[in-house]
Amino acid sequence: MNHLDQTLLFDADDTLWENNVYFERAITAFISYLDHRVHTTEEVREHLNSVERQTVAAHGYGLKSFRRSLIRCFEELADMPLTEDKHHRIVSFVDSISEQEMELMPGVAETLPALAARHRLMVVTKGDEEEQIDKLRRSGLAAYFTAVEVLPEKHEAAYRALAARHACDRRQTWMIGNSPKSDINPALAAGLNAIFVPHDFTWVLEHELVDQPPEGAKLIELGSFRDLLNYF
Repeated sequence: MNHLDQTLLFDADDTLWENNVYFERAITAFISYLDHRVHTTEEVREHLNSVERQTVAAHGYGLKSFRRSLIRCFEELADMPLTEDKHHRIVSFVDSISEQEMELMPGVAETLPALAARHRLMVVTKGDEEEQIDKLRRSGLAAYFTAVEVLPEKHEAAYRALAARHACDRRQTWMIGNSPKSDINPALAAGLNAIFVPHDFTWVLEHELVDQPPEGAKLIELGSFRDLLNYF
């Protein structure tokens, strides 16, 4: 491919840098702390997943939403009151995520500069805008992107609106990410091309089968971020 003037839209969390693995560690610590006498670890996790779906629907994504989910899960499952000390302990699991150093995904640091020299690059992510902008700043990658879009949700209508807002030629525009639900399937439905870069620890709420691209759209699956240089 390698021709110029493509527009490359990049997911952020678990595409440009590690993210969900830290949430998984926090959840493991939370479930261990809860130490439920009746429910298995798997049952507690399923309950937390259900709580998270409801919290995200009501309050969006990000650490504040995650904290709400852990506290609510504790209140619903624990056979003890949520004391101030217990509340502080649960919040500490969330704080452990925000205190993590930014860890770029393999290949990102050397691949983005080459892509930015040839194409228009944008970040298209979702979550808490302040958190996402701060992570981009701390990542050291901000200079490679001409625009940053932090969306409440990534669905077909959002991609169509984004493409119109940035005057994207859909045939020359690619959404690159690790989530079938948020990055790949809705971008394809909006008529964009997509590149799926799987991640071993993609959030369970983002799991979906990857759709076949509609007529006129292209879908590529890559084994690593560096492989983008074989196409662009």
